[in-house]
Amino acid sequence: MGNLQLLIAALAILAATATLPATVVEAAVADTVTPDFFDGIKNQAQDSCAGKSFYTRDALLQAANSYPDFGNTPREVAAFFAHVTHETGRRSVCSAGMCYVEEINKSDYCDPAQYPCAPGKQYFGRGPLQLTWNYNYAMCGQALNFDGVGDPDSVARDPVLTWRAALWFWMTNVRPVLDQGFGATIRAINGIECNGGNAPAVQARVGFYNTYCQRFGIQPEANTGC
Repeated sequence: MGNLQLLIAALAILAATATLPATVVEAAVADTVTPDFFDGIKNQAQDSCAGKSFYTRDALLQAANSYPDFGNTPREVAAFFAHVTHETGRRSVCSAGMCYVEEINKSDYCDPAQYPCAPGKQYFGRGPLQLTWNYNYAMCGQALNFDGVGDPDSVARDPVLTWRAALWFWMTNVRPVLDQGFGATIRAINGIECNGGNAPAVQARVGFYNTYCQRFGIQPEANTGC
């Protein structure tokens, strides 16, 4: 085969695979986040929990298509869901599982230094990673093309957006420190818990992480605490 034919063949292969990334990403995440894994977490929540019907695996897989690099290792999935489990089920009767869509102790969480807060809106935790603060809603809205400042409730209303918002926060603030160990991801999500700030919360996160690593057949790294 001559050089011209080789070039044509290569271009044909590139054209045929140009639309693969999103499909491949969804398949890769789906292979790790199986229905048994996802439902095993969600089903720990009581039937009265809002999150039990709101959070779905299908919505997560749709959201994952927006972030082709997410979930390319079981360790990242274990870390992500350790925080999701803790953030959405750490209080009251729902000790674990995707129970809460909105934070219980709601507050304004408004810091207008860079992003003004909309009148009557509150920027308390919402979604799988409990997105909090007006500036996070503003930046997330800019990235995902929704009105995060004017309509923060959309994160608790749209099942796909809620996962996209969680993945935005993860990829923007947590993924960059993932290679430093699970402890670094705790600091990125809620550093106030570290250095004795809330030892039980840190232990809970680490416990979930260890459990999910075991589920995936991998060893947790040494520096899991913070």
